[in-house]
Amino acid sequence: MSTKNTPLTLNATYTIEIRDLGVHGEGIGSAENFTVFVPGALPGETVKAKIILIKKSYASGKLISVEKPSPYRTVPQCPVYDSCGGCQISHLTYEGQLAAKERRVKDVMVRIGKASEDVVLPILGAPHEWNYRNKMAVPVGQVTGGPVLGYYRQGTHQIVPIQECLIQEEENNRLLRFAEDFMIRHGITGYNEKSGKGCVRHVMGRVGDNGEVMAVIVTATENLPKKDLWAEEIQKALPEVVSLYHDVQNKKRNVILGPEIHHIWGRKTLTASLCGIAFEVSPFSFFQVHKAQAEVLYQKALDAADLKGGETVIDAYCGTGTISLCLAKKARRVIGIEIVREAIEDAKKNAAFNHIENAEFHAADAGLLMPKLYEEGLRPDVIVMDPVRAGCSEDVLKAAAGMQPARIVYVSCNPATLARDAEILGRLGHYKLQSVQPVDMFPQTTHVECVCLMSRTGK
Repeated sequence: MSTKNTPLTLNATYTIEIRDLGVHGEGIGSAENFTVFVPGALPGETVKAKIILIKKSYASGKLISVEKPSPYRTVPQCPVYDSCGGCQISHLTYEGQLAAKERRVKDVMVRIGKASEDVVLPILGAPHEWNYRNKMAVPVGQVTGGPVLGYYRQGTHQIVPIQECLIQEEENNRLLRFAEDFMIRHGITGYNEKSGKGCVRHVMGRVGDNGEVMAVIVTATENLPKKDLWAEEIQKALPEVVSLYHDVQNKKRNVILGPEIHHIWGRKTLTASLCGIAFEVSPFSFFQVHKAQAEVLYQKALDAADLKGGETVIDAYCGTGTISLCLAKKARRVIGIEIVREAIEDAKKNAAFNHIENAEFHAADAGLLMPKLYEEGLRPDVIVMDPVRAGCSEDVLKAAAGMQPARIVYVSCNPATLARDAEILGRLGHYKLQSVQPVDMFPQTTHVECVCLMSRTGK
């Protein structure tokens, strides 16, 4: 685009003071009073950056040198960090990561939520910042030398080869190495996204209780080459694997699992516990990938709900019922609502598996079902909401405010949409924002979860 109306010159180098981090981990600063995003730069640093892109309201710069480093700058432990897109802020110490995430939550609550930053509580960091992910989905490609397994280079679909991911549980890393070795020894090809040719597209691993693993081999082909050998060799090499599936994804799209799946060997489900509740996990099931911090998050949601045993609770966007079943241990009645029918079926199975009888689940649009339940006389004491990153639909917010519960507990993976929805709820239903508790579920990345408590203040 034309740069006539901007003060910066393309390909010129500027000295930039970095003041903040962006949502993708890039440093945010200014040159000539014009906003510049600089990947690799950290808050508090003075850097030199070459301008490589100019837009109407911002520019992007390539980091040339760090003139004044942040005290929180560190050398990333991962050998492929600079090329892999899986993590964004491993060049920041964990103390610095927590500070940046807490600052981001405060910023959006003030700027978007029109609240005081004092409502934001100190962030709760993870006890272990590495090897915490219990789910792995590694893309598989094909190069001249054979199959390649790894993660995508940032902003591309070019696979960066890896032998170990430092944020994955070690059981998944062993599965990754086994799959690569097996494919090489037996001449099985990886998938070429451009041509649509090749066989294996992804290797997925899920780690459950006692380190048990479910493995899923995803192919673009109807058949899995060497199917019997996969089962035979994986049992010998990886005794922790208790379940093996073959999934067919023959569509040219980014969805990892296709609808056609075949159980090859072992158990059909994996048992994974959370907050003292056992969940039966299938290849398609949603389950929190960081168990320790998920338990912290859910406990904070329970604390915010402040249940005494006689309450009726609605859990909107309940998914597979993880929060619902935790709530059911403390409430009289829990009503879970989720528009994805398969998730509701999982929720019902998990309730039965744990002998929880005071939780019911409905496959419906919460924005439509909640007003209907209200018309039928239902008066929830608490509403819990845990929406996707886009936040709540307007219908759900109106329905929640219209039901006038004493408390609304909003669990969010996106502080910006949380702040937006909290401000809307305040206007719709006389709800006061009491507290926002950030929880670091995903160390080394920019993601942060929050539990927000809102209380009704009047009629």
